[in-house]
Amino acid sequence: MLNIGFFKNYNLEIKLLDALIPFSDPYIIIFIIFTFILSGIIKGFLGIGLPSAAMALLTLVMGPIEAISIMIIPLIFTNLAQFFRSEERLKTAFEFRFFSFTIILSIFITSIFITSYPTSLLTLAIGFAMVVFSANILFGIKLKIGDGYFWHIFVGLISGVLGGLSSIWSPPVAMYLIARDYSKERFICISGFLFLSGSFPLAAGLYFSGVLTQDAMIKSLISLFAAMIGFRVGELIRSYVSQSLFRKMVLMAFLIMGIRLIIESII
Repeated sequence: MLNIGFFKNYNLEIKLLDALIPFSDPYIIIFIIFTFILSGIIKGFLGIGLPSAAMALLTLVMGPIEAISIMIIPLIFTNLAQFFRSEERLKTAFEFRFFSFTIILSIFITSIFITSYPTSLLTLAIGFAMVVFSANILFGIKLKIGDGYFWHIFVGLISGVLGGLSSIWSPPVAMYLIARDYSKERFICISGFLFLSGSFPLAAGLYFSGVLTQDAMIKSLISLFAAMIGFRVGELIRSYVSQSLFRKMVLMAFLIMGIRLIIESII
């Protein structure tokens, strides 16, 4: 004899699940999980590259605005972890306060109008950020940059505009820090602070623009768990694989995918 109560409860659970997770295509969710596990592995192995890897893959199956909105929670928490595990946090925050403020202001203003920009412009910005990021590290591009707040504000403005358009504002920051020849520990602390500074205004700008919906937030939460799993795996395999070879392969892939996005935005 059929238990009708069981089926009623089962149908109710399905309806509640659909209400909480309004996904129209489970294959997209599977692809998102795969994307952030892979991106997390790259981040855990190299210490860089999560936004670049995630945006490169997500834009294969969705528009850039949706891809950027999904990036929010993984961005915030990975940058929180990076900065608060560093030393000299207060000193860094005070020294780079103008750099941080410029990034915060420019990212917020740029991202709040993100729905007004043509999709081709967003795709171009993402591709440009990936090419600059990968080429800079692959070929060791080193600019002559002086000390002083002028450079903090100038590079912060470029980073913020690029970050508001693409969610990737690490290339100008990384190029500045490499040019200033900071030690590894200082590099990690400063970049963590500046990356963290940009995460919150990007989230706020996307919220006020109407992009950060419930659907996007749920996907972003799933992305966070996937990214943290990948991050741990990346840490574990770091001692078993040649970091130099893996790094070059990842950056070459970023370079190719960035060029693809640039070409796609132009054609």
